[in-house]
Amino acid sequence: MHDLNFIRENANLFDELLKKRFLEPQSKNILELDSKKRNLLTQSQEMRSERKNLSSSFSKLDENEKSKLQQKVQKIKSDIDTLEKELSIIETQLKGILSSIPNLPHQDVPVGEDEEANQIIKTVGEIPKFDFTPKLHFELGENLDMLDFEQAGKVSGTRFVYLKNHLAKLERAIANFMLDKHTTEFGYTEIIPPNMVRDAAAYGTGQLPKFSEDLFKTNTDHWLIPTAEVPLTNLVLETILQEDQLPQRLTAWTPCYRSEAGAAGRDTRGMIRQHQFSKVELVSITKEEDSEEELERMLNCATSILDDLHISYQVVLLSSGDMGFSAEKTYDIEVWLPGEGKYREISSCSNCRSFQARRMNARYKSNDQNKFVHTLNGSGLAVGRTLIAVLENYQNSDGSISIPEALMPYMGNLTKISKV
Repeated sequence: MHDLNFIRENANLFDELLKKRFLEPQSKNILELDSKKRNLLTQSQEMRSERKNLSSSFSKLDENEKSKLQQKVQKIKSDIDTLEKELSIIETQLKGILSSIPNLPHQDVPVGEDEEANQIIKTVGEIPKFDFTPKLHFELGENLDMLDFEQAGKVSGTRFVYLKNHLAKLERAIANFMLDKHTTEFGYTEIIPPNMVRDAAAYGTGQLPKFSEDLFKTNTDHWLIPTAEVPLTNLVLETILQEDQLPQRLTAWTPCYRSEAGAAGRDTRGMIRQHQFSKVELVSITKEEDSEEELERMLNCATSILDDLHISYQVVLLSSGDMGFSAEKTYDIEVWLPGEGKYREISSCSNCRSFQARRMNARYKSNDQNKFVHTLNGSGLAVGRTLIAVLENYQNSDGSISIPEALMPYMGNLTKISKV
């Protein structure tokens, strides 16, 4: 949600920043509605004051005067009711417009319509060399008889998979390794959050109303979470924190559910893009002056997982047209996949500043003043895609998969996964 005071005082700047998001100017329409709203509020207050003054003189009048005054008071009440209906319509229109506008981009964000304008910040690690043609993850998993897309298709349809035996254990090992590292080394608090949320929570983080088609909804009017960002960030929904309670750093391993409505025909083979997948999420709640530094910290926490797994990756600063709705600035982490011969996204780390906090009404006390918290989120990492990266980077010519040293303690010191 956007700050109306900022738009009133910086209308031209607001529109210029929207242009960087490739959106039409909105300030004129917003400020016209805002002016109407404020005028109606003033009229309403004046009418209420007049009504109160007239009512206070009621006892001093004779019966004839009382009757006339009563009619006048009733007329004012009727006018107030009419005015408030009009006010409600304008407030709904104003909220609808403000709710549909994405966050404004940070000055560092490159301007561009899509991923072509993204900037590679750094590349880390060596791309592995094989003396054979490396296979794709789904070929490796199916040859091991530990990935079953066919039966999952019969049971659940496309974009689902059964993980079996050692690959099921490997996915769990990856998640446990991530959680242990984030909690013990980086001070995140582990949370097991609800996997279903109500409208207010999905609205607070920006999934609603614009992206409802990307979500799954239950017959109880709950939404299945597309990421643990939603329930974790909403831990501060409608709260006022003390300054010394910040920062809050939270992490969770959850299943995530996405309809992939806009991904028809993309990544239909394998586990890259599924309706159900698991992810270790990182969320930070900070003071306004700390969020930019916290984004860099969060990025380093996420990339440390790939450092420990000795898998090559690159960090990319997303362009204004490629960023998510709620983000002011986003880094993507892209991991090298030998089977595909290219880097693929495994994490996005974003600073949303006060954008989500305004929607959630989440504040903190600072010098006797209530300020909006700043919120950040990132994958630390997507567990399924990390599994894919391990399969492809640690594959052997015989189709077996070597276990990265960092994961061996979580695999009962197993060193290699071979066909049973």
